[in-house]
Amino acid sequence: MEEGKSRLLLGKQNSLSGQDSYHEAAVELKGFKSGLITWVFLDHSNLWRAGLSWSVFFLLAIGVPIVSHFVFACSNCDEDHVRPFDTIVQLSLSVFATLSFVSLSSFSRKYGLRKFLFLDKLYDESEKVQQAYTQQLHRSLKLLSAFVLPCFLADCAYKIWWFASGGTQIPYFYNVYLSNTIVCILLLSSWLYRTSITFLVCVLFRLICYLQILRLEDYAKVFEEESDVASILIEHLKIRRNLRIISHRFRVFILCTLILVTASQFVSLLVTTEKSSNVNIFTAGELALCSMTLVTGLFICLRSAAKITHKAQSVTSLAAKWHACATISSFDELGEETPTSYNTISDQVPFPFISMSSNSDSDTEEGDGDDEIDNTKLVPIQAHTISYHKRQALVTYFEHNRAGITVYGFMLDRSWLHTIFAIEMSLMLWILNKTIGIH
Repeated sequence: MEEGKSRLLLGKQNSLSGQDSYHEAAVELKGFKSGLITWVFLDHSNLWRAGLSWSVFFLLAIGVPIVSHFVFACSNCDEDHVRPFDTIVQLSLSVFATLSFVSLSSFSRKYGLRKFLFLDKLYDESEKVQQAYTQQLHRSLKLLSAFVLPCFLADCAYKIWWFASGGTQIPYFYNVYLSNTIVCILLLSSWLYRTSITFLVCVLFRLICYLQILRLEDYAKVFEEESDVASILIEHLKIRRNLRIISHRFRVFILCTLILVTASQFVSLLVTTEKSSNVNIFTAGELALCSMTLVTGLFICLRSAAKITHKAQSVTSLAAKWHACATISSFDELGEETPTSYNTISDQVPFPFISMSSNSDSDTEEGDGDDEIDNTKLVPIQAHTISYHKRQALVTYFEHNRAGITVYGFMLDRSWLHTIFAIEMSLMLWILNKTIGIH
């Protein structure tokens, strides 16, 4: 009777702690949303705010860059103040910002921020997952600042130098100082807005992938407990469904980002390697900052996708290892059920096999990539491990149903990234051969 009461009290405590973690996540979401609205004016909760959001977008992402390019191209300026690569810079940033803004607007209209970040399903997760995701949600704005502010400060230094040293050779209206100050502020605001909204989608994608990684690490613990095939399979199907939803939401954005960044970088390479081009820190400084911004955003998306795909596919290795450990520890000659005594594999296998997983004097360095899913530790086998045939069926299911982030059927794993790198490198060498190669 007392044992039942203690279990009931423990269950209530776990439920309360889970509710507290979920409440903390809701509070963090409000702070994240307010910071998001303050930074990029992204709020489509009603018609007036949606109109304001689109107006700010058209002003800073399209209007200001167009005026900047045609009015302040400064083709008659000296060689340090001329802007020969301004077309590539303005077009690349504006197209990337348009893609990001349209994607965010679509996500906000269809799902809402809570459903889009999977916070509506966070209540069903363990307390560890809730707390870790809440902390990551809190760090997302800081991470966004870490990506945006360095590039913005560098562009501030360039713009201030350009207007301060350009003098009257830069076009102005009425008063040169007042005109240059207003135009400089507008150009810096446009740069900050476009880079912020570009990195925002990438950071949100990273945040969503991080939640699924937490779920996979929590899911890996089922192989250390007395679980049946049905519960393991159902939980894995939920994870696969979430990964399929993420892939469906972001596939257009990832594909368009890859095409845009590739086209922008190779046009930049083609233009800067011409014999007649004047390339120095003054003329090509903004082009370098633009390239860093685009490549960093693409890197965040591809790295997050490849990481979660690697984690999801590591479950197959973990299941195979669990199946092997359970088979080795089995004393049932018919191979139907393992013994009912509570013995782990370390009690059943010979000493040399155990020494492979123990810390030895000759190999004390831990693996850099070891975690709860992908590691070299043996799996402890519990009392009533399921039968051999069920374990084999589960492993076969994992082998033929690999989960991960996909883009129109293509799995974003490390092999796919290697293929992208090979294609990009081939195109770069081809362009270099056409521009600076010896004929």
